[in-house]
Amino acid sequence: MARGWESKSVEAQIDGAEVHLRSAVLKKSPNPEMLEIIRKKENILLSRTRVLRELESAQNPRYKAVLTKALADLEAQLSSIDASSAGGTGVNGASRAAHS
Repeated sequence: MARGWESKSVEAQIDGAEVHLRSAVLKKSPNPEMLEIIRKKENILLSRTRVLRELESAQNPRYKAVLTKALADLEAQLSSIDASSAGGTGVNGASRAAHS
């Protein structure tokens, strides 16, 4: 029973940290362009996660090659977004912390 309470407590702490992080980002009241960058980056990160999972379970070498190319493309898109947003928007650190 104690173990269940501990895991619920840890889960609540994690949820609280995520809510705090999101509220801190939203308190800055980002402009529409910044919101679009955040959405685009989150979509790319989700796609990257999906590709990584599929790559782990793929058996066909051709499919693995396609997934590897897709992963490289997603990484290039992420670095492009990071380079363009590094000029002071703060998107890079907040988004990585939210997805780590």
